[in-house]
Amino acid sequence: MYAFTYQTPIGELVLYEENGFLIGVTTEPLQGNVEIKETGLMKETYRQLEEYFAGKRKVFDLPLDMRGTTFQKQVWMALQQIPYGETRSYKQIAEAIGNSKAVRAVGMANHENPFIIIVPCHRVIGTNGKLTGYAAGLDIKRYLLNLEKGEKGLFDDLFDE
Repeated sequence: MYAFTYQTPIGELVLYEENGFLIGVTTEPLQGNVEIKETGLMKETYRQLEEYFAGKRKVFDLPLDMRGTTFQKQVWMALQQIPYGETRSYKQIAEAIGNSKAVRAVGMANHENPFIIIVPCHRVIGTNGKLTGYAAGLDIKRYLLNLEKGEKGLFDDLFDE
């Protein structure tokens, strides 16, 4: 397994690769028994992230190895269907995967998403329209949503201080 750290507008992102697949993109410090190496896939991932932060990329095209439970994978696949610049509630995601009562479980699957930004869990908000938990922090969630709307401060009214 390889890992490499890149500086981005939201801070350091650590990319993990194994067997030619991206297995993680996180804001967490480097973890595990990994070889620090910048691979071609990591360079491509970073290039696509740079395009995203510049407002030029709306969809990522990367080989992902989603490691999780069947339920988590269902949630992560549903997250990838949320269009750039739009949001969905946890309830809407639960309904999209055919389990309307699994709202809390959807929240937990979001929290376990190993691909920050790439699998856009930041686009999921509370049913009341408010910003809710985000593994990288609510400030980063607000930043990403504002970036996608192209308007600074657009989601400020959704942010519970």
